[in-house]
Amino acid sequence: MAERGAGGGKRQKRHVSGWEQREQPAALRRNRWAPALLLGAGISQYVGASLAVGLFAAAPALAVGWGRIAGAAILLLLWRRTLPRDSNEDFSWRVLGAAAIFGLALGAMNLTFYLAIDRIPLGTAVSLEYLGPVVLAVATGRGWKTRLGAALAIGGVFLISWAGVDLGDADVAAGVTAALAAGAFWALYIWLGRRVAVGGRGLDSLAWAMTVAALVYAPLGVGDFAPIATNLRSLVLMLAVAALSSVLPYGVDQIVMRSLRASTFALLSSLLPATSLLVGLVVLRQVPNAAEVLGLIAISAAVALATSPQVPESS
Repeated sequence: MAERGAGGGKRQKRHVSGWEQREQPAALRRNRWAPALLLGAGISQYVGASLAVGLFAAAPALAVGWGRIAGAAILLLLWRRTLPRDSNEDFSWRVLGAAAIFGLALGAMNLTFYLAIDRIPLGTAVSLEYLGPVVLAVATGRGWKTRLGAALAIGGVFLISWAGVDLGDADVAAGVTAALAAGAFWALYIWLGRRVAVGGRGLDSLAWAMTVAALVYAPLGVGDFAPIATNLRSLVLMLAVAALSSVLPYGVDQIVMRSLRASTFALLSSLLPATSLLVGLVVLRQVPNAAEVLGLIAISAAVALATSPQVPESS
């Protein structure tokens, strides 16, 4: 609606619903804890990814990626046994459909990411994948900060992809391509995930999203999953990967996304590439070179600029 000032000018005023008013105190608390929550979730996610790398000796990357999705679906359904509902606690086919589409994006993000880390170091893969949120931030913002952020992102990609890795190696080039594809799906995950979070009971929707992903992508991984399914140690490790890399971090995302815009969430996600680099160094002994570190810094700075509060954001 519009308000008319003394000088006759019009100012647009956003209508705030009663549900939003009730959510505001809880949203403020979530905002304060969001960085710490996402940092903890990032550590969990990439410790899980490091464990998954150890399973690549038993099964192909797609089979391990599918196992992570299927394991997470089982754990989430055991925890959240109700159908997803809207903000009025009513069952809605629209909410269920949104969860299904979200699941397709989430599953594609996981599978392409595992194809990447099977070929290139974890920190490099996550840095390249992070270009997805950069593009999302640029698409939802305007001004000089966004343009500078885009330039930094391009510089970061050059340092990591061309100066930081050997693209003459066909296997490495395939890993870089897979990481960039995962980045596109990560941007879609953020965009769809926020709508799932604010449109109903996000954790219930996440459970059904994972279930849809496990069923749809089963043909890509189930055929090669037998070596893991028939080995107790590998199966327990697979469930640990599902819990650490999917259930915990994506559950945290659904809680945090309820009170943050998509581009603001992308800003806080800048913690994840740094986290993956640290986990890759400590757990996998993957030491980044100077170019990779500079590229990581450039990409993180790009998102920080593109999604800063001063830049107009789209919800």
